[in-house]
Amino acid sequence: VPQMGGDDGDKARVIQTLLFVAGINTLLQTLFGTRLPTVIGGSYAFLIPIMTILNSSSIQSISDNRERFHHSMRAVQGALIASSSLQIILGYSGLWGIFSRFLSPLGAAPSIALVGLGLFELGFPGVAKCVEIGLLELLVLGIFALYLKHIKVRNLHLFERYPVLLSVVIIWIFAYLLTLSGAYRHVPQKTKIHCRTDKA
Repeated sequence: VPQMGGDDGDKARVIQTLLFVAGINTLLQTLFGTRLPTVIGGSYAFLIPIMTILNSSSIQSISDNRERFHHSMRAVQGALIASSSLQIILGYSGLWGIFSRFLSPLGAAPSIALVGLGLFELGFPGVAKCVEIGLLELLVLGIFALYLKHIKVRNLHLFERYPVLLSVVIIWIFAYLLTLSGAYRHVPQKTKIHCRTDKA
């Protein structure tokens, strides 16, 4: 956002918009889409095209920061709309089904594994910062996704579709209760920052 000419308020609004749209996309995906228990979010794959747009001479030649921010946001939004439209056309026309026949599991599995391993450095150090919360989150998530997925609540496979959302809510409530009960009163400041719900 600073490269686009935006200030801290613009950065906060962009992050809020990304999280809000990610939540809507997740709900739409689990209710009407493939109904897989996935959390839809922003992709790192868009960073290189976005940086290319931001470093273009037409954007960089704008001297006013506010105007440059608006022009760059419009350019990025237009590029995302165009690329999403292409994906929609490939999906609904059936062309992707034709292409996917040429992708064997031996070709797809390493790609998915590399994406997962790329996120490893973001996830597991976060678990290690507050082990009693992080490990419990992984345990509850595994129980919901693997063992409780066949349980229906009002004719909806709740644990199969929303294991991440439900486990995060339950563990946050658990962390809140630990914070209220004073479990983190006599721990180092670093632990308080990562484990207490009023500090983290």
